[in-house]
Amino acid sequence: MTPAILRALLADLAAGAIGVDEAVERLRHLPFRDVEEGRIDHHRELRTGIPEVLFGQGKTPQQIVTIAREMVERGDGLLVTRIDDARAAALTAAVDGIEHFAHARLAMRRRAAPVGGLPAGARVAVVSAGTSDHGVAEEAALTLEFFGVTVRRHRDVGVAGIHRLLADRSEIADASVVIVVAGMEGALPSVVGGLVDRPVIAVPTSVGYGASFGGLAALLAMMSSCAPGITVVNIDNGFGAAVAATAILRAISRNDSQILKGTVPLRS
Repeated sequence: MTPAILRALLADLAAGAIGVDEAVERLRHLPFRDVEEGRIDHHRELRTGIPEVLFGQGKTPQQIVTIAREMVERGDGLLVTRIDDARAAALTAAVDGIEHFAHARLAMRRRAAPVGGLPAGARVAVVSAGTSDHGVAEEAALTLEFFGVTVRRHRDVGVAGIHRLLADRSEIADASVVIVVAGMEGALPSVVGGLVDRPVIAVPTSVGYGASFGGLAALLAMMSSCAPGITVVNIDNGFGAAVAATAILRAISRNDSQILKGTVPLRS
């Protein structure tokens, strides 16, 4: 249940296109519904602005299909993260309109409308250090696109060849929010954080040799960054970075609206 779907339902009721009984029937499954394989939170987008997303890892193909069918029936689109080829094959066979992005371990049925509250013209830059980091970067980029956010990808701009990053600096600095994905020693977010005046969300990846400890070295480096204000999410968590970026954009939109209405004082 999205805000747009709820508004349309209430508008139909107010216009007399549907009766009270039909409206009650459509609302009956709010705020959640128990299915055989889980408890679906149909109120998630109404409460938080971000729709519920299906985490595929650890679930059987049948569990994924059962939950996905319920989410598609009651909502707008479907996003499944951390899904492997076998589970994606079962999902695409059972639910129409599913796209599978194997490199990002993600499947989606695209939404008819973006999430509510996004500011016009907003863009997120997804910056990744090396080709080995692209899977996590694509999880972030595709999640943002599912939400309806415009994305610009900047690939293979790690600090070992910093001139590649500097060549893209102006475009990165022009974004509303910047997501930076890096493994190895995790230095890239610190460099980007020193070049732009935008929120920077750092994503450590599990890419690297033994002393990287599966991404722990990058995580600790990003958390210890000398560039102040960098936000860090968990190892390989491109999805979490995308949700954080979307929340920032929605907050920007709300504040802009309040300023325009004169409800928030402008600072000199």
